[in-house]
Amino acid sequence: MRSEKQQMVKDLQALVGPATCLFLTTYKGLKASDFEKLRGRLAKNRGQCLVVPNRLLKRAAAESGLTALAAIEVKGDTLLVCGETADPVAIAKMLKDFAKETPALSFKAGILNGRSFGPKDAEHLATLPAKEVLQAQLLGLLLATPQRLVSVLSAKVASVVYVLEAYRKAKEKAA
Repeated sequence: MRSEKQQMVKDLQALVGPATCLFLTTYKGLKASDFEKLRGRLAKNRGQCLVVPNRLLKRAAAESGLTALAAIEVKGDTLLVCGETADPVAIAKMLKDFAKETPALSFKAGILNGRSFGPKDAEHLATLPAKEVLQAQLLGLLLATPQRLVSVLSAKVASVVYVLEAYRKAKEKAA
């Protein structure tokens, strides 16, 4: 392999190594101005993109030990989008929104937590709420159960109190 390609493989390894999420997309038909917009939006979400040859991406993934990425069969022009964020949903949403504006961009595959997924799953990931929203929903569910238990138990205690009060009033009238 030529030294330029070896250097590109090393650069790819450095790019995908710290990434928490990876998306492979098509880009055929994107203009230079579209790439600038995309890179700017990705930078806000701690992401970057790079046009990569499929063979070199596969080699970099294999040499880095990213078996899920190495196992993906990708054809055609590929844009690699890497994110170093704790919220991969934000990057997926940004890519989906950008794809609405620029139909030349579409999902091919992705990697999240060492597992690969297809374009449909990437689209579904983009529809999920943000991480903070999901955490708030989970917290709400966890708090709802004890609150319901307390209200049911207090209702039972209240009904016993009402019965005892009615019994007391009945005794007072009888006396």
